[in-house]
Order: sequence, then C-alpha cells, then structure tokens
Amino acid sequence: MKPYKLILMLLIGLPLALTQAVSGQTVSNDKTLNNATLQEVIDYALNNRPGVKQSLIDEEIGERDIKSALSGWFPQVNGNAAYNHNLKQQVNALTTNGETSFITFGTKHTSAVTLQADQQFLNAGLIQASKAAKFYRQQYKQSTENTKITTVVDVSKAYYDILTSREQLNIISENIARLEKQLKDASAQYEAGLVDKTDFQRAQISLSNARADKKRTDELLKYKYAYIKELIGYGVERDFSLNLSSSNMEQGIVLDTTQQQVYQNRIEYRLLETQRKLQHLNTSFNKWSYLPSVSGFANYGWNYQNNDFGNLYNQSFPSSVIGLKLSIPIFQGTKRTQEIRKSELQERRIDLDIVNARNQINTQYEQSMATYKANLNDWKTARSNVEISRQVYNTIKLQYDEGIKTYLDLMTSETDLRTAQLNYLNSLYSLLSSKLDVQQALGTITVNQ
Repeated sequence: MKPYKLILMLLIGLPLALTQAVSGQTVSNDKTLNNATLQEVIDYALNNRPGVKQSLIDEEIGERDIKSALSGWFPQVNGNAAYNHNLKQQVNALTTNGETSFITFGTKHTSAVTLQADQQFLNAGLIQASKAAKFYRQQYKQSTENTKITTVVDVSKAYYDILTSREQLNIISENIARLEKQLKDASAQYEAGLVDKTDFQRAQISLSNARADKKRTDELLKYKYAYIKELIGYGVERDFSLNLSSSNMEQGIVLDTTQQQVYQNRIEYRLLETQRKLQHLNTSFNKWSYLPSVSGFANYGWNYQNNDFGNLYNQSFPSSVIGLKLSIPIFQGTKRTQEIRKSELQERRIDLDIVNARNQINTQYEQSMATYKANLNDWKTARSNVEISRQVYNTIKLQYDEGIKTYLDLMTSETDLRTAQLNYLNSLYSLLSSKLDVQQALGTITVNQ
C-alpha cells in the first residue's frame, strides 16, 4: 500500500474541523494633515501611532496563541522511520528430542516506516484552552482599547498645548505692537524735550523682553509640534499644520459634575475582572487534572528485514493497529493539590487588586473632579480679569496721552493686561486638561473597536 493512500485511509472517519480565520488589518493612513482639526489628528493617531499598532499586533499574536492551543483537538499525524544494523544477532538454544541446537534470530538489517494518527477525546488542558479562549480574546481587545484611550487623552492635551502656545504668540505680538508704538511716542517726546530719557529707556527694555518672550515661545512651539508628531506616528519631514482656532478651546469646556462613578466603565477595572475569570479557569483546570485523558490512535507501518543491505527494501512486511488509550493520573505526590491551593491564593490576590483598583479609581475621580472645579473657577476669574485689565489699560493710555498719568503707570497697566491674558490662556488649557482627566476617570472616553 502506498503511503499517500494510507494517509487518506487514516483521515477517513476522523473528526474534521472547519475554521474561519478573521484577520483584522489596520490600514495605515498616510494622508497629509493640513489644517487638521483635533478629531482628524486623533483619528490619524488611532491608525498610525506605533503603540496602537503594537497593541493590534499583540491581538493577532494572541489569536495565534489561542489557535495553537486549540490545535490539540485536531488529529495529530506523525511519520517515523528507523534503520538498524544488528552487529550481533540474538542466538537462542533449541532442544528437540534431547538434542540441542542453536538458532540465530532476526536479520542483519532491519528498517521500519510508520505513520500514526492520534486524536484527543478527553483532555483537561484542551478543555481549559477551549473555555479560556474567549476571555483571552477579550483581554487582548481590552488592552488595545486602553492604549487607544490613552492615545486620545495624550493627543488632545498636546493639541490644546499647541493651541495655547499659538494664542500666547498672538498676545505677545499684540503686546509688541503696542510697545513699538509706545517706544515711538516716547522717543518723539524725548526728542521734543517733553520728557526725560527714562521713559524711552523703559520702553526699550519692555520691547526687548517682549521680543525675547516671542522667540522663546516660537522655539518651544517647534518642540511641541515635534512631540505631537511623535504621538500620532507622523513622519518627521512631512508637511503638518493644525486648525488652531481659539473658539475650539472654549467649545465643550462645560462638564456635568453630577455624574456618578461606575467602576465597570473603567477599562483598567474590566481588565482586572477578565484576569479574575482567567485565574478562576486556571483553578478549575487544576481540579480537572484529576480526570483521566482519553485518546484514540491508528497507525500503519512498513517493516523491512534482510541480511543483505542491498535487498533490504525489496519486500515489506506491513502491520497496522487502531486503539484507544486511557490515562488515569493516580498519584503525583501533592503537586495537583499544591497547584490548586496556589491558584486559589492567586484568585484572592486578584480580588484584592480589584478592591485596590476601586479605591484608586475613586481617589482619581475625586482628585480630577476637584481639579476641574477649581480650574473652572480660575478660568472664569481669569476671563473677567482680562476684560477689567483691558479697560484699565485703555483708560490709563488715554490719561497718559493727555499727560495725566506717568509712563510707569502705563507700563504697569500694560503688564497687568498681558499677565491677565496669559493667565486666561493657562487657566483655559488647565481646564481642558482637567476635563479630559475627569472623563478618563469616569471611563466615558470611548474608541471604536
């Protein structure tokens, strides 16, 4: 019988498994981000950030691990071949009618080719793999979701940071324009002999400081653009620009502060729950190890024997067998008992992790909510101060032009206005960041899976 025919015979009647492979492939979004909104930047990051891609690859690796573990349910077909050269053949004494003769058994050259198929019917390890598969898939997806949520928060904060810096540049540019005019006016008054040179010198100092602030902010803005490119996985040399409208910052700053904390909304908490289920399955597996294992097998072999090596494979002596194998673990010391106790302790440890996670989530929620409320009050105060500082500056500017107020009063009011404007921007950024922290603490930031 030809080997390929034998393989077909062995596979007839054995269980057939139909598997459907679903492979998810993330398409890299290589479009250029020009005048991109925050949502466009987030969408790009969710498709291209290396950390997100690595999480998706981990999902695929996990799927391969699951399929590898479940492959034990399929028929396992193996082929073996052996050749033996008997240097000394076995000799036995044979006594017949009182006469003893010596007979040599076997041949000098022997060879065997065997095909065997094994099929598991009852196996504790495979049962555990089957039951745990869905929880491992869930764990991998939850890890990816956690990475995506972190990406949304990081990218949003980086975007708002750039937006704040751009607004700071606008404020500094306005300040420079005012100072240039003041320097021009002070210079004209000094040349006319109306004032001494101290006003002119003070204007020069203020203008130089403002230009230095602008240079510092410009340089830091380059770093911030490089940082957000790194976050989203964007090419270093590629064109990149953002839609930086100040109205984008004030939209959606209000948050419902009456929302209640729900632990199950947090992806970190759900990950711990999944780990708890997997550990419980592991405990069950250790208990299942007391069960016997049942498997079936079928094999076919070609045996070759000849004293002449050249004629060894001229004739075969086939053999075949099918059967069932029952293996009962009777005594293994105390290994199984110790493994069960160990797994139960690990379950208890995860239970404590869950309790600790609840406490940490509650603390994080209280901290982020308190910070948000404080920043909201700071933002309202800063917004009011900007308007008051602008009115004060405009009034003192008119009084200075009329000769009522000194140049020092004008510079003080101008400094107060610039400080109030910058404080407003910083408080607005802090408010937006703390809102993201509250949403993350509540578990309300969601991503498409």
